[in-house]
Amino acid sequence: MQVVAFSTPADPSWRWRIVNYAGESVAESHDTFATISAAVAGGTKRLIEMNVVDRSEPVRAYRSTSHLRHR
Repeated sequence: MQVVAFSTPADPSWRWRIVNYAGESVAESHDTFATISAAVAGGTKRLIEMNVVDRSEPVRAYRSTSHLRHR
């Protein structure tokens, strides 16, 4: 699992999100942080507290085109 920090134009303060290796959002903060490093630190703390194992399958970076060759 990975912790990412993000902000939006509507709300420039930082929040964290925990994402599994399949790209699915697992948890997200409701609290806001003044800096990106504070947001990542808060998310990392939460990830450790959750104590979960990521059993998701990573998304393939490519798609086979073999199905197109049989036309």
